[in-house]
Formats: sequence, C-alpha cells, structure tokens
Amino acid sequence: MVELRPVDKNNIDDVLALEVHDYQKSFVSTVAESLAQAYVYSDNAYPFAVYNDDEIVGFIMMGYYEVKQYYTLWKFLIDKKHQNKGYGRQALALGIKFLKDKFDVDSVYTGVVPGNAVASRLYRSVGFVPTGLIEFGMEELRLECE
Repeated sequence: MVELRPVDKNNIDDVLALEVHDYQKSFVSTVAESLAQAYVYSDNAYPFAVYNDDEIVGFIMMGYYEVKQYYTLWKFLIDKKHQNKGYGRQALALGIKFLKDKFDVDSVYTGVVPGNAVASRLYRSVGFVPTGLIEFGMEELRLECE
C-alpha cells in the first residue's frame, strides 16, 4: 500500500538516496535541493517520503506559494527503480488529499518543464489543466479540487 510519511531522522538517508534516470535529471530537483528548500521555507513546505509498504519509492513535497497565494505540488519524483508501477499516481493523489484535508484547498497548482512528457501526461490524467502561463521555464497547471 502506498503512503506518505514525514521525512525524519529514521529515513533521511534513504530519502537522499532516491534518484531518477539520467534523462530525467533536467526535469526535477534532487531530493537534497528539495529538502534544502523545505528547510528554508519550513512554514510553507510539506515534504514526504513515498513508501510502498515499508520500501521507500519516492519523494513528494507540497507547499504554499506565498507570492501567488496558492497551494502547490512543489517537488515530486519516483525513484528510477520504482517507476512505471503506479506509485506516482497514488502518491500524487495522496499529496492532493493532504492539501485538501489540512487546508481545505479548492485548487492545486504545479509546474512542468516543457519536454517532460511523462509528468505532463500524469498530471493531465488526474485533472490538471494548463493555465496558459509559462514562467521560470515551466508550464503552469491547475487542478480544481472537488
């Protein structure tokens, strides 16, 4: 069963060891970079390790973007050994559920680097739609929550 767990002293080394395929590295931040941002923006960042049963398979970080005053899927990756097993879709649903349950959000935003067809397809398949904005080299997408 896929679940989100806080990043803590018990799993930090496993979280930092997560990697994507070489061809994906230009599309995502490393976990170390993401955790550094989570530290700096600790009031608004919500990082989680993604587990399938007791095996770590990925990382997801939700957040609140103060500049635009909206909640985001900020960082997301599934380890290269665990891709194409459905964990990404399940983790994404859990991240969105976290925001809905904790903050009663009516929408969630994310960005996708042009050319990252796998992420774009995943996000669109769960209901994210382009807003028309391309900013900081990323296409902005929005999900209306029910």
